[in-house]
Amino acid sequence: MPRPYISLELRRLVANRADWLCEYCQVAEVDRSSAYQIDHIVSVKHGGATIADNLAYSCIFCNLDKGTDLGSINWRTGELVRFFNPRRDFWGEHFRLNEVVIQPQTDIAEVTVRVEKKLRNAQLC
Repeated sequence: MPRPYISLELRRLVANRADWLCEYCQVAEVDRSSAYQIDHIVSVKHGGATIADNLAYSCIFCNLDKGTDLGSINWRTGELVRFFNPRRDFWGEHFRLNEVVIQPQTDIAEVTVRVEKKLRNAQLC
């Protein structure tokens, strides 16, 4: 499937709205050596649209680790749980920052942390 075109105006809107932070791990773009990406929260493959409400500002690590997945299994309960959605969820309700360690506080955060290696390693760098 071809990658959808995201206009410069839409890219700027997403980056500004996120205050130039990865919306998943909260690391600032200025603290990374690689450029940030625009992530489809619900991927095009799953019918997600290329509109502001379905786009998140993401570091390359979080974006690549999440890929086109929508959620994962919570191994404690066996339930399918959706990933953290920066348009729907408040980061501080799902994650807690303890010095430089991101700690999941909900099932949504737990599956997101496990799948996204950047968060799973729980180290901000």
